[in-house]
Amino acid sequence: MKLILSCGIGVWLCVGFSSHAAQTAQATLFCLSARFHQATSSDGQSTYDLTTIDPAVGINGELAPTFTDPVDPTHYSFYHEYNTILDESIDGFIEFDVPMDQDANNNGFSDFFEASQSVSGTTTGDYTNAAVDGGTVKAIWSRAAGSKDGTCTLQLKSAKFGQLPDHVHAFELIEYTGPLSYTPSTNKVSGGLNLTQTGDPNSQLAGPIEFTKVPTNRFDELTLHHAVWTNASSQTFNISNDIDTFLRDLALETNYYGYVDFNDGDPNTSERDYYTWVLSIDDVNDSNGNGIPDFSDDSGSGTVQPTLLLSLGSTNLALSISGAVGRTVEIQEILSLSQSNWLTVSSFAPTNDPQVVPLPRPTEGTKFWRLRVP
Repeated sequence: MKLILSCGIGVWLCVGFSSHAAQTAQATLFCLSARFHQATSSDGQSTYDLTTIDPAVGINGELAPTFTDPVDPTHYSFYHEYNTILDESIDGFIEFDVPMDQDANNNGFSDFFEASQSVSGTTTGDYTNAAVDGGTVKAIWSRAAGSKDGTCTLQLKSAKFGQLPDHVHAFELIEYTGPLSYTPSTNKVSGGLNLTQTGDPNSQLAGPIEFTKVPTNRFDELTLHHAVWTNASSQTFNISNDIDTFLRDLALETNYYGYVDFNDGDPNTSERDYYTWVLSIDDVNDSNGNGIPDFSDDSGSGTVQPTLLLSLGSTNLALSISGAVGRTVEIQEILSLSQSNWLTVSSFAPTNDPQVVPLPRPTEGTKFWRLRVP
């Protein structure tokens, strides 16, 4: 929507636009950790669990992202092996890749984290344990499209004992989807979301959300504020981002994405865990058809629109512009409203409210000025 306000000498005319009501986008929130369930070795003698918390206080099943150099495995955990025959336990460290390079729907997110997409493949890694043993890991993945649940067969090969018995883990993605209602303004976007866990309709996550637009790139870059969300059991999820920038995908145009860090992403476990998530926001609302969704576009703003006031000074005219700080505006002039050849005489972003711009007095007849907000 191009906003145009006009002034004639000695006359003030303001053409306003009505405020936009709250809009709705679609949100997807997924955890970068996968949840692994207990497995039994192929010889039936041992059970295996993955955990990122102390096995002495609980098992959480988390396979967590490493966030280290790209040559390292993408994910890690500790493992707890219990030999049911010898009644002995061995704890160790394990790391291996998840199949991150598949993106069949070309939306910029790995299929591994999208329940709607299928996943298969083999990845590798390594392990060490308290028995001063270590070796390599082969992970064989399988998950059908439309399901959050899959299987991962871990094949460990010991440097001391050779190939060890396989253990097949059921694993699951943690993904929530649902509407995000928002009301944008010139400098921020605020609203709320109501998400439902994929594969578990009784599990929900809801709460307020607010972004501040980055002044130097407010259409494509936003900053997520801290907030508290709650689930269906009234447990709280506190957002505690250190790196909280959200970007608009300039290829897809309608998608915004960024990290959401929780103080504790699974309140049901005995210690804090499942910290890091990704929030994807898809907004097809585009009131002015300029390719920028209303989520970050000024056209979606519910704030007061710019106004003009033209006054006569001793030597010139003064055009006062209110409500346009930070927005690029164009001052245009024409000799008659019956003409259409408006001339742009100035283009800038006001830094004051109001911003007063001096204009020369017309040397003859009348002249009209208007403000155009692209």
